[in-house]
Amino acid sequence: MSVPHPPTPEQEPRPSRPGRRGPREGPARFGASARKVGKGGAASARAVGRGGAASARAVGRGGRAAGQHFRRFASADGAGDTGLARLTEMHAVTVAGDAAVTVSLAGTIFAMPTDEARGRVALFLLLTMAPFVLLAPLIGPLLDRFRHGRRWALGTTLALRGFLAWVLASAVVEDSAWLFPAALGCLVASRSYTVARAAAVPRLLPRDITLVSANARLNISGIVGMTLGGGLAGAASQVGPEWSLRVAFVIFVIATVMSIRLPDRVDSTLGEVDVDGTPVGREPLDQPERGARRMRALPVPVRYVLWLTTGARLLSGFLTLFLLFLMREHPIPGWSGPLVLGLVVAAAGVGNALGSLIGNRKDNPAPEAMATVIAFVAVAVVIVTILLYSVWTLILVGLAAGVYGQLAKLCLDALVQRDVADMTRARVFSWSETILQAFWVVGGTIGILVPLEPALGFSIITLVIVLAGLVAVRSRRLGGPRRVPVG
Repeated sequence: MSVPHPPTPEQEPRPSRPGRRGPREGPARFGASARKVGKGGAASARAVGRGGAASARAVGRGGRAAGQHFRRFASADGAGDTGLARLTEMHAVTVAGDAAVTVSLAGTIFAMPTDEARGRVALFLLLTMAPFVLLAPLIGPLLDRFRHGRRWALGTTLALRGFLAWVLASAVVEDSAWLFPAALGCLVASRSYTVARAAAVPRLLPRDITLVSANARLNISGIVGMTLGGGLAGAASQVGPEWSLRVAFVIFVIATVMSIRLPDRVDSTLGEVDVDGTPVGREPLDQPERGARRMRALPVPVRYVLWLTTGARLLSGFLTLFLLFLMREHPIPGWSGPLVLGLVVAAAGVGNALGSLIGNRKDNPAPEAMATVIAFVAVAVVIVTILLYSVWTLILVGLAAGVYGQLAKLCLDALVQRDVADMTRARVFSWSETILQAFWVVGGTIGILVPLEPALGFSIITLVIVLAGLVAVRSRRLGGPRRVPVG
C-alpha cells in the first residue's frame, strides 16, 4: 500500500485573498456589476424620463390653461364674433416681437462712443421718421382707394419688422453699418402699425364693449405679449444676441399671417366720411391745408384732450432717447446706467397698467377733467426731478409718464366715442394717432439735440409740454365743428 506523498508547494492550492479573482471570476463579476449598473442606470433614466415627461406635461398643461384663459379674455363680450379677439391676439404677438427686438438691442447703443451714437441716431431719425411724418396724412386716403388696404397695411408693417429683425441678427454680430438703419426702421414700422391698428379697432367693436374698454383690453394683451416676448428673447440671448433677433423674426412672421386673417370688415369704409365731411375714398391727396381744417372740425373736447395727449407723447419720446444717452455720459454715482434705464422703463410699464385701471373705473370724472389733472401731475413730477435729481425722481417721472400717456389716451378714446359720429370715428382715430406719433418723434428729437445736462434737458421738455397745454386751452376758443354731413 502506497503512502501518498504530500503535495509540493507548487501543487498546494493557494488560499484565496480578498480582491484576488480567478481567470474567469473577474470578468464574470464585472459583467454582473455592469448589468446591475445598467439596470440601475436604465431605472434612473426611466425615472428621470418620467419626471421630465411629467414636468413637460405640467408645463404644457399650464401653457394650454394660460392660452385658454387669454382666449376667453380676448373673446369676451362678443369680441370673438366681431373679430376684435383676433386683433387682440395679433397685438399680443406683435408686442412680443417688439419686446424681443428691444431686449436684443438693449446694449447696442452702450457699445458706441456717445457723440457718434447721438449723431447717428439723430441722422437716421431724421432720414427715416421725417418722411413718415410728412407722408402719414396721405396714407389713410391712399389705402382707402384699394381693397383689403387696412389688413395689408398691418401685414406690411409686421413683415417689414420681421425682415429687419433678420437683418439685425447679422448686423449685431458683424457690427455692420446697417445696425442703426434697421433698428430705427423697426421703430418706424412700429409707429405705422399703431396708426393702422387705431383705425381697425372701431370697425371691430362689439355692441357691448366701449372703445375705452377695447383699447384697454389691447393694452393688457400688449403687457402679456411684452412679458412673453422679453422672456423668450432673454433665454435665446444666452446663446447669442443674434438668436433673440431670430426669435423676433419668427414672432413677426406669425403676426403677419394673423393680420392677413383678420375679418373683412377691417377694410370696410362703407358710409364713412372724414372728419371734415369728405367721403372716405374721395379725399384729395394734395391739400396740405386739410390738416388745419380737420383740427377745426373736431369737437372742442376732443381737440382739447388731443393737444393734452401730445404732451404725453412729447414726454415719452424725450425720456426714451435723452435718458439713453444721459445714463452713459452722466450716470448717477453708485448706479449702473443700464440698471437705471431698466428701472425707469419698468416704472413706465407700471404707470401704463395703472392708467388702464384708472381709466376703466365706472365712476370716473369727465375725461377732460381727468386729462387735465394728470397733465398737471406729470408736469409737477418733472419739475420735482429738476430740483431733486436722483434715481428715485427718475423712477417717479417714468411712472408719471406711463400714467399720463395711457390715461390721456383713454380719455381721448372716450371723447371720440362720445362726441364723434360713427361714420367719422375710424378716420378720426387714424388721423389723431398719426399726430400723436409725430409728436413722439418731436420729443425724441429734443432728447437727442439738447445738451446732456439733467436740469437743462428736463427744463426744456417741461416748457414744451406746458406750451402744448397752452395750445390746448387756446383750442377751446376756436369754437365747435361744422355739422358733418351724413351719406
